[in-house]
Amino acid sequence: MTAELIVDARNAVGECPVWVPEENALYWVDIPNGGLQRWSAATGHVAAWTAPQMLACIARTDAGNWVAGMETGFFQLTPHNDGSLDTTPQAGVEHSSVNMRLNDGRCDRQGRFWAGSMVMNMGLNAAEGILYRYASGLAPHAQLDGFITLNGLAFSPDGRTMYVSDSHPLVQQIWAFDYDIDSGTPSNRRVFVDMHQYLGRPDGAAVDADGCYWICANDAGLIHRFTPEGRLDRSLSVPVKKPTMCAFGGSRLDTLFVTSIRDDHSEQSLSGGVFALNPGITGLPEPTFTL
Repeated sequence: MTAELIVDARNAVGECPVWVPEENALYWVDIPNGGLQRWSAATGHVAAWTAPQMLACIARTDAGNWVAGMETGFFQLTPHNDGSLDTTPQAGVEHSSVNMRLNDGRCDRQGRFWAGSMVMNMGLNAAEGILYRYASGLAPHAQLDGFITLNGLAFSPDGRTMYVSDSHPLVQQIWAFDYDIDSGTPSNRRVFVDMHQYLGRPDGAAVDADGCYWICANDAGLIHRFTPEGRLDRSLSVPVKKPTMCAFGGSRLDTLFVTSIRDDHSEQSLSGGVFALNPGITGLPEPTFTL
């Protein structure tokens, strides 16, 4: 299966692709540059905005703008056609040490936004990352801790299973949790996949309509699909070493979009680009954040 380069974005760390069906467009972020970007499937046009902090994760709100996890907490973003970006603080996060930021994030099926924090210098091996649940108008609620590089957030089609990974080389695990959809509380943590048994480190993820879990295998140029039982079903390749996160989109939700990290020290000139694959599988609409 051939991965098509749709945007030669050259993102330093491209992340968090989100398909917006009413716009027929894909949004994603470039974390260290605070970039919010949009690709129109109809025209191929790419628009870009810049936030005042590192921008790690986004989710569409039910009002049509964005909730975002950034360096210091949660913000509301409203991009404008003139290239300006309204950035409104919503709820701060008190990090346990300096040089931390939020990282991977997404909404659950009920419209709550989840995001995990991390120490930016992964070489410190600091397990200070916390997974927060954020609901509009409320303070972020710390739910889980002890992560080095939290990633892989996803929810099963019925919303009753939550997935989380830690992509740090010392960890490389994916966990599954029972998820109480009423209270938004995960429990019964268990290893879903030990990625030491497979190529790549577990980065960003998506769940398809069959309930299977797709995880970007960073450092391996692969996207793995695991069944709900944790069995490897297939692996798709992309022409870059460091894919970061995947998302289903397109008019039928049958296109898998993949962001990636720019590696200026390699011969992979497409690194940092955004790719599209047709895996023959249908995804799920991404939930919106409830304001």
